[in-house]
Amino acid sequence: MNQSLSIDTSIGGKLPRGNKTATITGGAAIALAILFNVPFSTLASIYQYPDILRRPAGEALDLFASGGPMLILTWYAFAIAALALAPMALALSITPERIKSAPALSIGAALFGALAGTMQAIGLLRWVFAIPAVAAAHADPAASEAARYQAERTFDLLNAWGGVAIGEHLGQLLTVLFVLMLSLVQWRENARVTASIGFVTSLAIGLGTGEGLALVLGGNGELFSIATITGFMGLTLWLIATGVNLIRNSR
Repeated sequence: MNQSLSIDTSIGGKLPRGNKTATITGGAAIALAILFNVPFSTLASIYQYPDILRRPAGEALDLFASGGPMLILTWYAFAIAALALAPMALALSITPERIKSAPALSIGAALFGALAGTMQAIGLLRWVFAIPAVAAAHADPAASEAARYQAERTFDLLNAWGGVAIGEHLGQLLTVLFVLMLSLVQWRENARVTASIGFVTSLAIGLGTGEGLALVLGGNGELFSIATITGFMGLTLWLIATGVNLIRNSR
């Protein structure tokens, strides 16, 4: 039975259901890693993100107002890409084999990954449903200096709460736990290279979560920012490596 199944697969026959699921999940992980970077790269091009967040609020608001619907839709795509981490975390973590061999790590990875995607999406959606009105008020030619000042303070508060606290700090901490726990599962499965990428990614993103706290305490957050960028580059590589492993093993 096993021999005939192997022969059927090698000549293009149908894969067993478990193998087909692994192939689909692996392809989805690779796709998510790539697609997550498309809106990020677009925002870097049309909105100078994330550097724009370190400039005066008035400049960031005026540039946002000039971006129009295309900029808002790009932020929406970015939020959806972040939210897609939630089902991806469940698919990668909750498998019969992993639940059997490492139930605590698998369930923990699924939970933290789902929460990470949700928190990051909530933080990013401020650019879709809150910031446009603030930017329009600031860019209004009839607005008084007091109204523009109020818009800038509102922008700062939205970024501090929705962006730094929810999206970046909580979202990144939960991402660290997700990647770390699933990497430990991968290490137990002898996927040592993929797991090692995950460990480095967890460390870098974990260091990056200190940026907001450093700024609140009056420090400099540049090194933490570099760690965050490095960590999310690592997350891209880790997702790709994870997907490639799943596809290769399914064959």
